[in-house]
Amino acid sequence: MEAGNVMLNDSTVFYVKQSGVDGGPETSAGADAGALPRSIGTDEPYPFLTDELLASTTPASTVSAVFDGVFDFDGVPVTWDRIRELHRSCAPNLAAFGLLWTHCRIVALLARNFARRYARRAKRQGLSEPNEQLVVVGGLLHDIGVYRVFTADGTTFDQNRYLFHGLEGWLILHENGFGEQIADFARHHTGVGITRRDVLDEGLRLPVDDYSPRTLEEELVMYADKFHTKSNPPTFVSLSAARRSVYRFGETKARRLDRFAEKFGEPNLEELAATYGMEIRR
Repeated sequence: MEAGNVMLNDSTVFYVKQSGVDGGPETSAGADAGALPRSIGTDEPYPFLTDELLASTTPASTVSAVFDGVFDFDGVPVTWDRIRELHRSCAPNLAAFGLLWTHCRIVALLARNFARRYARRAKRQGLSEPNEQLVVVGGLLHDIGVYRVFTADGTTFDQNRYLFHGLEGWLILHENGFGEQIADFARHHTGVGITRRDVLDEGLRLPVDDYSPRTLEEELVMYADKFHTKSNPPTFVSLSAARRSVYRFGETKARRLDRFAEKFGEPNLEELAATYGMEIRR
């Protein structure tokens, strides 16, 4: 699969040729935004994450996977199918669905790996261990609000609205009955955590509030999100590249990332990058 290809669903794989358009919001809240790929083709099936995420050898599209430790507003366990269908229903087109669904699955897998690593150390030290299922669900849904910040033609992100994708995601998840615990992954993942002081000092057009992760699970998803970008073409991002990107918005932001790196470690991106045919920004 060539660089920049994007998988669109579990049983059939679509790939996207990049349009060559680049760009995105230059704020600490949205540095990974860029233009969407334009043309769509087909490739061989590759049921990504079936073994890794669902502990099954059956393609995810035929599995009624239930996250029995994660509940919606009504106390009903969340399912893989429900999450995937929400992505599909929100997407303005197949290219948007492919870009976002792939990104969210990659973030979910990275966050899950960080959670497992952290859990081993937490167990030895008598610390609280993360809810691994909640981490995966949060990773799969953290960027759902991006679907609401596309331009009218559904091919690029609206740079003036991208900053609001976290709040838009929070609203979508509430509108669809996922409840506060899950909706907060959308609200609290942007950048390295947007504080109330950041909103004021940077003049961000957000309601003045704290948008930083508040739970261990939210921290894991926010941190994992720093290692894959939705830019054109999509790429994985090494820790050193992530730190350089964050540093553009101030040493304080870089120090925040350093604290999370010390807590959760550095990701192994080589295998994922090879699987997706994507480059690693180093």
